[in-house]
This record gives sequence, C-alpha cells and structure tokens, in this order.
Amino acid sequence: MARSTSRQLSTAAERREVVLRTAIGTFAARGYYGTTTAEVAKAAGISQAYVYRLFPDKESLFVAVIEYCSVRMREAFADAAAKATGSDPGTVLEALGEAYARLIVDRDLLLVLMQATCAASEPAIRDAIRASYAREVEYVRAVSGASDEAVQHFVARGFLCNTLTAIRADEVDAPWARILLTGIRHY
Repeated sequence: MARSTSRQLSTAAERREVVLRTAIGTFAARGYYGTTTAEVAKAAGISQAYVYRLFPDKESLFVAVIEYCSVRMREAFADAAAKATGSDPGTVLEALGEAYARLIVDRDLLLVLMQATCAASEPAIRDAIRASYAREVEYVRAVSGASDEAVQHFVARGFLCNTLTAIRADEVDAPWARILLTGIRHY
C-alpha cells in the first residue's frame, strides 16, 4: 500500500514570524546597512522574492524587527510587573529591571536594538525606534507609578546595561569596568 505524504505548508503569518526571528540575528550581526534581504532570506530558508512578498523593502523589514523586539520587551515587562513582590514604584522598577537584564541575555535582541538606534538617521527607522521608546517609557511609568525622574533613571540604567553587555565588560578586570558594573545585573 502506498503511503501518501502530505507536506504541511506554513501560512504567511508563520513565515513572517520566521523571517522576523531570523532577521533579528542577521541584522544584529551586520547592522541595517551591512545586511541584505538575500542574507535574511537565506538564513530563513526562503527565497528573497518571498521576503519581498512579506515586506516591501529592507527598511520595512527592519522596522518590523524593531516592532517585534519592542513587543517582546513589553511582554517581559508585563510579566515582571504581574510578579512584582510589591506595588510601590521602587519594587516594580526593580522587577522590570530584572526582566530587562534577563531579556538582553539574548544578544541578538540586544544588538539589533542597538543597531536600530545607530540607523536612526533613516526617517522610518527613527520613527519606529522613537515609537518603541515612547511605548516602553509610558508603560514603565504607568505600571510602576514612578516619578518621571525615576523612569528616566531606569531607562538610562538600561542603556548602560546595553553597552556593558554588548562590550562584555564583565570579562574585563579593570577599574573602569568595575565602576560601571557596580549594581548592574548580568546573566
């Protein structure tokens, strides 16, 4: 008896998800300017033409990657806020900081967000990264009830964490590294 093999085709939404996840790593490694859609397509195991069916151009793909990463960040923050051990602003900010420290262990996510900031001279990318920061700041302010100054400090500390994680400062035994790493969580 002959067995029929049925190939399960993925939907455009599933392919889009695969392309976005793959693009994060590709853009993280080479940046917006150094990455081609052909490289993203190859890494995702699809044709470049299919990438263009999902995203009209490289800029649209990169903007979608920024939005995808922003959603991951908000999900991590929401989970952390729900699990915070108290409701005072300091406790909630501490829980959000812990969640962020765990999130940026994903070096690709960290580096693609840093790459996005570096490519902010492109208007669409600048708008996307601004929108991402606006959503994060407003969410952190709303969920924590912290003052504007405390939220600013939280975000500034996050930027410091990004830099220290990206340059692997925890591997450096030098006074400057110890100073900057004081009180910073690393996983």
